[in-house]
Amino acid sequence: MTYRETEHLRVLIANERMDRLALVAPIVMALGHEVIAREIDVSDVAAVTVREQPDVALVGLGHSSSHALDLIDRIVHEAACPVIALLHARDPAFIKEASKRGVFAHISDADVEDWQSSIDIVLRRFAEYHNLQGAFGRRALTERAKGILMERHAIDEGSAFEMLRERSRNENRKLVDLAGAVVDGHRLLPKEPGGP
Repeated sequence: MTYRETEHLRVLIANERMDRLALVAPIVMALGHEVIAREIDVSDVAAVTVREQPDVALVGLGHSSSHALDLIDRIVHEAACPVIALLHARDPAFIKEASKRGVFAHISDADVEDWQSSIDIVLRRFAEYHNLQGAFGRRALTERAKGILMERHAIDEGSAFEMLRERSRNENRKLVDLAGAVVDGHRLLPKEPGGP
């Protein structure tokens, strides 16, 4: 995922209080964004998140911090977007718990003029986070492919990596794609070299 311009985002807003949703939606729209969903029910928010694919989600703290935390859990579990906690009053205990659940930031009703800056920062950090996750995943895949080649060809780690790199160049394929093919193909190979 790469950083996108943050003009006209698709925003999901969630809160257990309908009156708070009604207050937040116009603020989001005044920033030039589209409110694609307004959710109250924890049981519905995951399906809405999957269906609508928001760019960012704002979860407000209503009467119950456990309700807001459940909303955050469901959205974080399903979303390919960052979640921002929306506070109407200071609540350090809630923020601490929300951070454990995966929120990327929190904003306050008192700082409406700073919402867009906060959203910009969150989207950049979220993109960086996904880029790091991808890099770690590619590294792990390459390491697994090297291990398979080391075992199959009785070679050391450097030779296995050179084998991957050389084949990558010769076939004009990305090294990570070739590593994926080795790992996927390994499942079809017999346990012992030359075995059934």
